Amino acid sequence: MQKLNAQFEALRQSPTVAMYDRVSVLKASGRKIIGLQVGDPDFTTPQPVMDIALKAMQDGLTHYAPSRGFPDLRQAAASKLSRDNGVSCDPQTEILITHGGIHAYYLAMQSILNPGDDILIPDPSWATHENMVTMLRGNVVRVPAPAQRGFIPKFDLWEKALTPKTRAIVLNYPSNPTGAYPTREYIQRLQNFAAEHNLWIISDEVYENLYYGEKPTSAAAFEGAKERTILVNSLSKTYAMTGWRVGYLAAPAAIIENALKASQNSITCVAPFVQRAAAFALTDPQIQQAAADMRSAYARRRDLVLRIAHELESEKVLVTPPMGAFYFFLDLRPLKLTSLEICERILEEAGVGLVPGSAFGEQGEGFVRMTIAASDEDVEAGFRKIVEWAEKQ
Repeated sequence: MQKLNAQFEALRQSPTVAMYDRVSVLKASGRKIIGLQVGDPDFTTPQPVMDIALKAMQDGLTHYAPSRGFPDLRQAAASKLSRDNGVSCDPQTEILITHGGIHAYYLAMQSILNPGDDILIPDPSWATHENMVTMLRGNVVRVPAPAQRGFIPKFDLWEKALTPKTRAIVLNYPSNPTGAYPTREYIQRLQNFAAEHNLWIISDEVYENLYYGEKPTSAAAFEGAKERTILVNSLSKTYAMTGWRVGYLAAPAAIIENALKASQNSITCVAPFVQRAAAFALTDPQIQQAAADMRSAYARRRDLVLRIAHELESEKVLVTPPMGAFYFFLDLRPLKLTSLEICERILEEAGVGLVPGSAFGEQGEGFVRMTIAASDEDVEAGFRKIVEWAEKQ
């Protein structure tokens, strides 16, 4: 038999997608399932954004676009970073338009990673952060961020994880799956650490608009930080545009030049009518208000879950209020079952789709991720079913 790329034997398929597929099969068979497993906003993309895309197609924007992205979209991304994050970027040399956030992360890794390099990634963290490094023949060093630390690594663990081959630190705040994010002071300290050891910081900030207290700080929003920071972002979560597959990379010019070559040889360009709609979404005040309204709806659902948790007072489903994103990372460790067993049984016995916490790393074992990117009714009914099931165990 012909040989295949052995690197893929080390990769796991997306547990979120796998659970979505299982839920879809059960629904197709007639089962009533409450799907709380997918990180996809239940809101429709704002109508004015769709109108702009349709008009762009009707105007003939259906052919190749500039591989860096249209100048107006790069300017829109730069303006957004200045407006919302206090980060100044040159749209000509320090912004690249990408095919979503995952593509931006892929380009970032392709730009800096040599085979055998070590990349530091908190545990728990979204599986793609680890898988991409493995796929590109790097080594992942997980830095424990346990629940008792609020899912933020104790700082000396970064130092303990450091090796002579360490090339970069990957951050994702607010975090998928925990919703946690550190203080500004913590990120400043991490930037100082990166400067001291000549490391890149790759910061995945796709959930930045989803926060329920103090606004998270961008990893690049510090004096001198921009020269070693690579920002990954997309319009997916903020504007309910997951299916549009559009994002951007903001980084020093040398990184962008490498990323441009990787992008040209992987996607050529992002669809031009999508770019036109994205530029509008990033800059139009009405759309910014729509994004804020979505955040308010997630906040309402967050409060709903916390209210029910207080009402039910379960000792088997322990609830920590998420600081951001649109997930609850529910602690079911009192059940003494694996995360996978819990999710499989809750799906079969209670009809609720969830993602096992172990999919995000060792520190996620015993937890499950539940989305609140679903209707209020599904969030309430689903959470009540989870607690009801757990109390019977």
